[in-house]
Amino acid sequence: MFPVTEPTGLVTGMASRKYCHSGAKVLHPVVHLHIIDRYGRLYLQKRSADKDIQPGKWDTAVGGHVDYGEQLLEALFRETSEELGLREFNPIYLGSYVFESEIEKELVNVFAAVGTFRLSPDKDEVEDGRYWEMKDIEENLGKSVLTPNFEQEFVRIKDNLLALL
Repeated sequence: MFPVTEPTGLVTGMASRKYCHSGAKVLHPVVHLHIIDRYGRLYLQKRSADKDIQPGKWDTAVGGHVDYGEQLLEALFRETSEELGLREFNPIYLGSYVFESEIEKELVNVFAAVGTFRLSPDKDEVEDGRYWEMKDIEENLGKSVLTPNFEQEFVRIKDNLLALL
């Protein structure tokens, strides 16, 4: 079950994953973690071909839903551990925004971590992962290589990420 929220993050109810992704467009929270190394490269994951949304496209290092009753940082550390095997990092909150696709509406809570980490992508969750130069990301915008959500978010936070270096 996912929490249903106001744009402020106030929880007003709960709904199943299936309902949240059914086109009902109830606002539900997710967490994203951007991992940037000291060279200014951004780690991206390639979504598994088995994913129901945007399979096979490159996306934020970590992204996942917040479970009902779970705090944002709990969800962030759980998702990061599940997807990349990373348990020790210092998350920096970059902000929140509402993202709406054809089938869902998410309250995206964006975090970043700076450093060189040993990452072990879970092959059930993530097909591949690697660090990208910023110019390579910019060259692939709009070419269906990256998820639309990532592209929109990248443009929004790129300067904030580089300011962390």
